[in-house]
Amino acid sequence: MPPPAAQPTAGATLPDPRRAQLIFSLFALYVIWGSTYLAIHFALEGGFPPLVLAGVRYGLAGAVLYAFLRLRGHANPSARQWLGGAVLGLLLLTLGNGSVVVAQQWVPSGVAALVVGSVPLWAALFSGLLGQWPGRAERWGLAIGFCGLIVLNLGSDLRGNSWATFALLLAPVSWAFGSVWSRRLPQAPGLMSSATQMLCASVLFFLGSMVKGEHLAALPTPRALLALGYLITFGSLVAFSAYGFLLRNTRPSLAMSYAYVNPVVAVLLGVALAGESMSPTGMVAMGAILGSVVLLTRARG
Repeated sequence: MPPPAAQPTAGATLPDPRRAQLIFSLFALYVIWGSTYLAIHFALEGGFPPLVLAGVRYGLAGAVLYAFLRLRGHANPSARQWLGGAVLGLLLLTLGNGSVVVAQQWVPSGVAALVVGSVPLWAALFSGLLGQWPGRAERWGLAIGFCGLIVLNLGSDLRGNSWATFALLLAPVSWAFGSVWSRRLPQAPGLMSSATQMLCASVLFFLGSMVKGEHLAALPTPRALLALGYLITFGSLVAFSAYGFLLRNTRPSLAMSYAYVNPVVAVLLGVALAGESMSPTGMVAMGAILGSVVLLTRARG
């Protein structure tokens, strides 16, 4: 007769089957997303127009993910879920990420990552408008963060390029609003939500590219094609899906904590591999924005 199965002792914590997925998702946001700014820089430098680049990236990633899920037996999203995916695709990807891609035609990847790192500042404001107003510590965080954005705008990193400034201000505002509002919208379950958002965003990118008159003047360089492959595989299929998982399963402050690390990763990679630099004013602004994000996230936690 086999011995009886061991029973968990009092106070023992059973392993969470989603713990490994949570840890991997945070790694994907912290490190992989931080490296995508450099990949975007290489792709633009190698001949891709910005909206064509974003449309191809999300169109291929969304099609691969959608086909894989359908083959695994997942149901086709309903009309309401497609509509919710289209709204989030517009806010998160078309206006959020698309504005970053457009701005990186003129600004270093590290500066772009730094401004996008202000997402938690805007998320705190939008959460307040939806009924969760910030407390005293959060208000200090907001004030410090907006001072950092003003310093960055007055410094040489953004000054003199109104299009880049506008795009980099629109990106975190749209991304934060979409992230906060995401739980109020009908979405397809699991990864199918990411697939619908990427497919809808790709259509919007290609429409915008046609209106703008973008076209490939020549075949992109091999490095640009490799950068596109990296953005599709790791930036979209892996990291964006991980972000969706975190939004659905954790508090928003944890999902947005990538803002701590992305600017540092982007700046280091840009300096090491792309010959970029950041002015002393930009470094001061970086410290203010990252400090405010830390203060906000600790208070919200």
